[in-house]
Amino acid sequence: MIRKIDDEISVAPQISPEEVPALAQAGFTAIINNRPDGEELSQPAGDAIRQAAEAAGLAYSEIPVTHAGFSAAQVEAMAEALEQAKGPVLAYCRSGTRSCNLWALAQASRGGDPDALTAKAAGAGYDIEGIRPLLDVLAGSATI
Repeated sequence: MIRKIDDEISVAPQISPEEVPALAQAGFTAIINNRPDGEELSQPAGDAIRQAAEAAGLAYSEIPVTHAGFSAAQVEAMAEALEQAKGPVLAYCRSGTRSCNLWALAQASRGGDPDALTAKAAGAGYDIEGIRPLLDVLAGSATI
């Protein structure tokens, strides 16, 4: 199930290569894979999604996030992938949660308002209050 955060980004659980042409038809211009290969035996390989994306004319980025958390390099890579997108982006992981969190961190790192980011995530069904202190720090709005 695709969850729209705003006009620029939607997040989803694992997608399949067969779904990619429909995503292109739905108006997405880029796919961001936030899931490491091999997380589950049944998941499609990232390379299969990449090939399907390229065949459908979509940009593809791979920024795998494990349950260990987020790194500054991942936040920067996500911000850059979003900035380079030429239209709506679909980011996916196992459930969509890591993709939503990484999107919010990337936006905060570029000065996004933590209140607005939290509200957008909530509107898509994601509670990102757990990363709120980090959003505040990245956005430069943390108080001591």
